[in-house]
Amino acid sequence: MPTPRAQLVSLADTPWYHVVSRCVRRAFLCGVDAYSGQDYEHRRPWVEKRVAAVARVFAIDVAAYAIMSNHYHLVLHVDVDRAAAWSMDDVIERWHALFNGTRLSQRYQHARSTLTDGEVAHVRTCAEVWRARLADISWFMRCVNEPIARQANAEDRCTGLFWEGRFKSQALLDDAAVLAAMAYADLNPIRANLAETPETSEHTSIKRRIEQAKSGNIPSGLMRFQGDAHRDKHEGIPFALAHYVELVDLTGRVVRGGKRGAMDDTLPPILERLGIDADTWLSISTTFETSFQNWVGTEAAIQRATRNVGKTRSRSPPLFAA
Repeated sequence: MPTPRAQLVSLADTPWYHVVSRCVRRAFLCGVDAYSGQDYEHRRPWVEKRVAAVARVFAIDVAAYAIMSNHYHLVLHVDVDRAAAWSMDDVIERWHALFNGTRLSQRYQHARSTLTDGEVAHVRTCAEVWRARLADISWFMRCVNEPIARQANAEDRCTGLFWEGRFKSQALLDDAAVLAAMAYADLNPIRANLAETPETSEHTSIKRRIEQAKSGNIPSGLMRFQGDAHRDKHEGIPFALAHYVELVDLTGRVVRGGKRGAMDDTLPPILERLGIDADTWLSISTTFETSFQNWVGTEAAIQRATRNVGKTRSRSPPLFAA
């Protein structure tokens, strides 16, 4: 029986999560189906664009992603402080960007003076529910997956489930886990023999970051790197982009060549600062899903997080609901 989502999320321990969503029966989302010969490559931009659009509305940032043939990976950062700082008007505007809301919330936005005090109070209550949902990974994934499923089913002229009932989520409890999850996602095309280098890995965050960096721009819809001088995780990914790109490139070469441990003399400084040796890094970053289940981090961090989840469940209802 799957672990309830409320037992897997503890924002007191980490705002970082790696999520994976797969098609039912491993059906093809994108690419060419080897069995039928049908080409679904045009669907990859559907997912890529939808993830970016939803991220602009939610208080959830996308740090990394990879859109594969029958699944996709996201590394997400939940910013509850940002959601808490939104005004009631901000929340309603954001919710209406994805949903119709209610008749009263529509009137509040377009004809506020026609509402009674009681009606405004009702809208305020709804807005607080929506505020929580806009910082909720389950709602984020729902807003990404449901439109894609409807669009794909319409194209296939069929009905029924397109995605598996649950997406997989892993809590990333420390900097090493965040880095490993990001690299694992970005290297998916290389591990699947679909690309030779990170810069040619289509529909990945690493390719977008490299292209934008070459042109001197910051990719929209992706969480920014802040570098070593900025350690506030609410302002961006607490590493330097140059170090991360080098890290992904080196790891990718080892994955392709099978030269386990050959990176010892050329590891980027970021690994040294985190105290991770080459063998440990390769084990984490190349077997991420199979090596870890619900929590990723040091043993002490995992024990602390599981204790906190239990305390959170006893104090108040969970923020995330599957």
